[in-house]
Amino acid sequence: NFVISSKSVFTEDANPLPVANALIAKNSIKHSIDIETNVVIGRSISVDDILTKYDAVFIGSGAGLPRFMGIEGENLKGVYSANEFLTRINLMKAYKDDSRTPVQHGKHVAVVGGGNVAMDAARCAMRLGAEKVYVIYRRSMDELPARAEEVENAQEELIEFKTLTNPVRILGDEDHNVCGIECVDMELGEPDESGRRSPKAVEGSNHVVDVDSVIIAIGTSPNPLIKTTTMGLEVDKRGCIVADEDGKTSRAGVFAGGDTVTGAATVIKAMGAGKKSAAAIDKYLSGADKAE
Repeated sequence: NFVISSKSVFTEDANPLPVANALIAKNSIKHSIDIETNVVIGRSISVDDILTKYDAVFIGSGAGLPRFMGIEGENLKGVYSANEFLTRINLMKAYKDDSRTPVQHGKHVAVVGGGNVAMDAARCAMRLGAEKVYVIYRRSMDELPARAEEVENAQEELIEFKTLTNPVRILGDEDHNVCGIECVDMELGEPDESGRRSPKAVEGSNHVVDVDSVIIAIGTSPNPLIKTTTMGLEVDKRGCIVADEDGKTSRAGVFAGGDTVTGAATVIKAMGAGKKSAAAIDKYLSGADKAE
C-alpha cells in the first residue's frame, strides 16, 4: 500500500513492488523522488500529516483486505482467505515441504466464490494434492464472473462446480479443525443493482459437504485505516474512496485511483487512473483547474 505525495512515495513494505523495483529506482533517481518504506498511512502518519508538508496527495493503496462471509466457523483451522492462501503458495513457496510459512494441504477443499481468484485457488489446491476440490458459488454457471478460459481450465483439472449453492456454516471437530461446510440450495430471483439475478435460499435445503479445508474467495476491500483516519474523505458502502474521473476526492488536494476507488480490478485500469490523476494533480498545483 502506498501513497504518493508530490515527490515522496510512502509504502508499508520494506521492499515495495519487487517486480518493478529496478524501474522504480531508476525513475525515482531521475526525478528526485524519495521512497519512504515501513510507513503505515493511518498509523505511522496520517494523510493530514502529509498535507502539512505537501500540497497534494495521491492514494493508491489498493483493495487488499479480504472479505469473509461472517458465518459461523470462519475462525477454524483450515479456513483461509484466497489472498493468504495464494500469497503463501506463490510468494512464500508453501508448496515446498520445508516452507517456513506452510499451508494445509487439504484432501477435500471447498473454494467459496466464482471469480478468477477462486479459480486460481481451486487449481492451486488441486496441485497441492487435493483429492477433491469444490467451487461453491451462489449463482448459476451463466453468472460466474470468472473468465470462460479460467472456468474451462478448472473443469479440465476435474474441479467440481457446486453452483446455486451458498455456505451458511463451517463445521469443526473437537480440535477445531474444519470437517465440513453446511450449505443451502439457491434459486435465482429478480436482477439486483449489478444486473445479475439475485439468489434466494431454498427453504429446507440444508446439506453438508465433507471438506477439511475452506478457502474464501469472495473479493477484497480497501484497508479501512485511511478512511477512518482522514476526516471528510468520502467513501461508498464498500469502503472505496469516492473520486471523480480525474481522481479528485471530497478532500481538497487529495486524489485517489486504482482498486481503492473501484474495488478489485486490473493493473492496467489502476495504471490508467494513476496517469489521469497525475495530470489532474499537475493542474491543481499550477492553479490551472481553478482558472477553468
